Amino acid sequence: MSGIKLSGDTNASSGGVTVRELTRLERIGAHSHIRGLGLDDALEPRRGGSQGMVGQAGARRAVGVIYRMINEGKIGGRAILLAGKPGTGKTAIAMGLAQQLGEDTPFTTMSGSEVFSLEMSKTEALTQALRKSIGVQILEETEVMEGEVVEIQIDTAFSGEKAGKSAKGGMEKTGRLTLCTTDMETVYDLGTKMIDALSKEKVTAGDVITIDKASGKITKLGRSFSRSRDYDAMGSSTRFVQCPEGELQKRKEVVHNVSLHEIDVINSRQQGFLALFAGDTGEIKSEVREQIDAKVVEWREEGRAKIIPGVLFIDEVHMLDMECFSFLNRALESDMAPVLVIATNRGIAKIRGTEYKSPHGIPLDLLDRLMIVSTEPYTHDEIRKILSVRCEEEDVEMADDALELLARIGVETSLRYAIHMIITASLAAEKRKSAEVEIEDIKRVYKLFVDVKRSTQYLMEYNKEFMFNELDDDAAAEYGMGDNMGDKGEVQKASEAEDEVSPGDKDDSMVTSS
Repeated sequence: MSGIKLSGDTNASSGGVTVRELTRLERIGAHSHIRGLGLDDALEPRRGGSQGMVGQAGARRAVGVIYRMINEGKIGGRAILLAGKPGTGKTAIAMGLAQQLGEDTPFTTMSGSEVFSLEMSKTEALTQALRKSIGVQILEETEVMEGEVVEIQIDTAFSGEKAGKSAKGGMEKTGRLTLCTTDMETVYDLGTKMIDALSKEKVTAGDVITIDKASGKITKLGRSFSRSRDYDAMGSSTRFVQCPEGELQKRKEVVHNVSLHEIDVINSRQQGFLALFAGDTGEIKSEVREQIDAKVVEWREEGRAKIIPGVLFIDEVHMLDMECFSFLNRALESDMAPVLVIATNRGIAKIRGTEYKSPHGIPLDLLDRLMIVSTEPYTHDEIRKILSVRCEEEDVEMADDALELLARIGVETSLRYAIHMIITASLAAEKRKSAEVEIEDIKRVYKLFVDVKRSTQYLMEYNKEFMFNELDDDAAAEYGMGDNMGDKGEVQKASEAEDEVSPGDKDDSMVTSS
C-alpha cells in the first residue's frame, strides 16, 4: 500500500480563506521507511529497528562490508547476489545500501524484465544502466567574489526620448552593492541584470553570497552569524555561516557531478543536454563511448576528474536470458565497471530461453563471480517490529493486541499481506470513528481481502467452474490442496468462529483467539 504525505504551512488570509502552502511532497512506498542499513561503526546491526531495518543481521553485516569497500573506493567490477525466499527483505537491504551511500554515489535500480520492454537492444539497455551507475566528478577552478552583504542600494530613474510627436520612456535601475570580509570591504556598481539576479535570489543585508565573475551567477550561502539575533529575518530553514576571511576575489574549485551516461547523451545528440529530458535517449554508438572514455581517463590523469564507481541494482535477475548474462559476465571485467547487486527469489530454475537448470536461474559461470548473501525468513518478533515501523511510517495508531494479531497473520500468510492490511484496517477504524485500530478492524479487513492461501483454496474448490481450467489431481496435490484442503490457519479458524459467538461475548473471544 502506498500513499502521499503533504506537509506545509497553513495561513488564514484576511478574507477568511485558508491558504495551504505545500513545501514538501513525500510518497509513502513499500520501502520509504528505510533510511540506511542500521549498522554501527563496527558494522554490527543496531537493535530496535534502527534506520527502519529489522532482522537479517547476517545479510546486513555482509552488505555493510560491501558498503565500506565501495565508500573507500576499494571495490569495482564486483557482483553481489541477494538470494532468499519472497518477503525476506532483499530489496529493503538494497535500498538501505543506496540510502547509506548518499547522493554523491550513483545508484541505479532496474528490474530484470525492463530490458525486454525498451525500444533498444538488450545489451544497449544494460550498457546504459551500467554507465548510469558510474559517476564522474569534474573539477573546475573559477574566479568568484565571496563576502557578506553590508548594504544594497538601488536607484530608479526615468529616462525619456522624444522623436517628433512620438515619445518613448522607461525605468532605468542602477545600484551599488557593498560586500565585506573579515579583512576588507568594497563597493561595486550594479547594472540591471545584476539587480534582477539579486532580487531573484532575495538577497538582503546580512546574507553571505558568492558571485561567479564569468557567468554572473549569484549563490546565497546562508546568513551571517552576526545577524543571528535578527529574529524577524529568521525562518525554519535559515542557515547561518561565518563571514568569509581574506580577499573578496578568490579562486574556488567547483565540482560537477555527472554520470557517464549523461556525458554520452550530451555528446551523441544534437540538442545536447536537453536530450536528457526527452526520456528515451535511443541507442548510442560505441565510437562515441570510446572517445568519452578516453577523454575521462585523460582528465583523471591530469587531476581534473575523478571516477566514482556506483551501484547497479537489478531486481528479479532471473528474468534475464543467456545473452544478458553473457554480457554482464564480460562487462564486469571492464576497468570502469560499477558494483553489481542482483536479487532473486528463485531456487533451482531454468535459465530463461534455455532448457538448462541452474541455481537461482543464473548460469554457473556468472554464479562463480558472485559474492552470495542469503536472507532468512523473519521471526514472529521481527514481523511484529516491522509492522510497528510501518504503522509509524503510515501514521496509523494500532492497539497492542491488534498488532499482535496482525503479526500472527503475517506469520501464517505473508509479511506483505500483513503490511497491506495496515492502511485498510485504519480506514475501517476511521469509518467507525475510532482513532485507534483494534482487533475488530483487523478481522473485518481479513474477511474482505483474502491472502494467497485462501484464494487458492477457493480456486481449488470451484476450479471446474473457471474458464480454461487445466489443473488435474496431480497438480492439486502439488499445491497442497488435496487431502489437506480443509486445513486452516489459527487466525482463519478464529475468524470463522466469530459467527458462533453471541454479540455480548464477541469482543472477549476476539482477544482470546488472537
